[in-house]
Amino acid sequence: MPYSSSLTDEEWVIIEPLLPKKKRTFPPKWTKREILDGVLYQLQNGCNWCDLPKHLPPYSTVFWHYKQWHIGRGN
Repeated sequence: MPYSSSLTDEEWVIIEPLLPKKKRTFPPKWTKREILDGVLYQLQNGCNWCDLPKHLPPYSTVFWHYKQWHIGRGN
């Protein structure tokens, strides 16, 4: 279910290469795009992380990636 904060395909093509890549031994349950949509939803709506819509990845997953990506930029 797309929200106004959801990435378009064109935006995703630009952003995907900027995200860190990890070697995986198994397929992830959630895609980076789904996780980033969760981050963008929270940032745009200002809701608590635990109040993300249920069809998005779990808030703990979204928040963990948000922290990793934020730390990764040197802040």
